Amino acid sequence: MTGDVKKIQVDQLRVYCKILFEKAGVPEDEANIIADSLLEADLAGVESHGLSRVSVYLKKLRAGGACPAVALKTIVDGPGTGVYDAGNSLGAPAAHKVMEIAIEKAKKVGISFVTVMNSSHYGTAAYFAKMALAHDMIGLSATNAFATMAPWGGKVPFFGTNPFAVAIPACKQLPIVADMATSVVARGKITMALKKNQSIPLGWAKKKDGEDTTDPREALQGTVLPFAGPKGSAIATIIEALTGVLSGSVFGPQIISITNAAIPSRVSHCFMAINLAAFGPVGEFKERIDQMILGIKSTPKTKDVEEIFLPGEIEERRKRQQLKDGIPLARVTLDELKREGEACGIPYTLE
Repeated sequence: MTGDVKKIQVDQLRVYCKILFEKAGVPEDEANIIADSLLEADLAGVESHGLSRVSVYLKKLRAGGACPAVALKTIVDGPGTGVYDAGNSLGAPAAHKVMEIAIEKAKKVGISFVTVMNSSHYGTAAYFAKMALAHDMIGLSATNAFATMAPWGGKVPFFGTNPFAVAIPACKQLPIVADMATSVVARGKITMALKKNQSIPLGWAKKKDGEDTTDPREALQGTVLPFAGPKGSAIATIIEALTGVLSGSVFGPQIISITNAAIPSRVSHCFMAINLAAFGPVGEFKERIDQMILGIKSTPKTKDVEEIFLPGEIEERRKRQQLKDGIPLARVTLDELKREGEACGIPYTLE
């Protein structure tokens, strides 16, 4: 590896990350969830949502903008619905607990849809959607976020990047896992470009005056762009309604950035679990999904394409390889992890 990137074994990273959060007062089981969710992002190649987030999460905890432990409060509890208050805790453990509730409800009534408010940045949406797979369920997860994206035609941010994910189980094939922001690119990728002193492609974002830019600093001060123009803006609107509005919480510009360490973010998430058994024989569904996957992959290809991939397939292949080889981490991320270890008084064991 180059001096700017180093491969580190997953087990080393998991232990180190978990201890960092435990030192900050996070209970062991919740520290495990945070570490696991961040590592899953890096394993999938989503560097912007992986261990590069450790420092900002810890700053939020130390400054009092997030509570170290989830104290989930039930606001609404229906057979297949629910609204919960995460008490301004970190997003990943709060989201994990609420997705578990959604899965349990779906076991009883076939399908569930629940929301949680007063949470924080929860990492990748796919991490929670995929929780349903082990229960032979389809999972959906979505979240609103700090306003960084203008509605189509606007130049002042109103929406967050408002990502969503859907995970669908298969039989012998890999599950279908679609995970995407409603912006052209996740804002975290622009943040990583700034950390690495790199430019960004045209079309990712605009400056405050509405002009295009390749400067990540100008982009972070301006607005990211919705994917597919009005279509991305429309989906961001729907996710805002299904999270902040439906949960009875704040939405749009009222949400506080994760980087504003002293103030709770007040992010909202939503989760759906669909129990396959409520619609017919599970095995038949999964075999039919396999047939669909194989049909898609056998579609005649254009001359510049070697293989057609299903959503989540590239990420799963990358994960399997990196579990063997280690996760390539940028020097800037390793330096941040080292500083956090020094601040917590734990040995730096990653190199």
